[in-house]
Amino acid sequence: MNQENPSPVTSGHPRRYLLAVGAAALAAGAGFAWWRRNAQPQTKASLDSLWAAEFDQPQGPPLRLADFKGRPLVVNFWATWCTPCVEEMPLINAFYQQNNSKNWQVLGLAIDQPSAVKRFLTQHPVEYPIGLAGLNGTDLMTALGNQAGGLPFTLVIDGQGGLRFRKLGKLTEDDISAWL
Repeated sequence: MNQENPSPVTSGHPRRYLLAVGAAALAAGAGFAWWRRNAQPQTKASLDSLWAAEFDQPQGPPLRLADFKGRPLVVNFWATWCTPCVEEMPLINAFYQQNNSKNWQVLGLAIDQPSAVKRFLTQHPVEYPIGLAGLNGTDLMTALGNQAGGLPFTLVIDGQGGLRFRKLGKLTEDDISAWL
């Protein structure tokens, strides 16, 4: 090592060096915490947007989300072209079959063309209701915390209207077990 340019650690100032590293780490952590807090949606306003939404169904009358208030609700945003979405649908349908009688509700919101959703559901039916959210569903997902806009995206809202679970990506059995 060159003695003309000693490092701060070996030149008798290790405390100053460690303090600088610690301050940098603290600043980075505080910045990340601020970003994470501000990147999350304003939950009440976002959920109000959800409850105010109304979507057509592949068959049947329009689906008013306000009708789902008061009982636990799983909302799953998906698309026919999304492989993880399609892969998790049997798991979600099984949850619905097992828990519908226990006051749980499940709603799928398709971010897709209505004709594609109708074709898909004739080949891969599910028992829970599906809303045709289209591009409006993308805006709703963003408001609910999916800043990346990726799919699948799932929310669990309790019977009092509180957001209890939010996940971007394919659900697992462990995720579903955590809801109960």
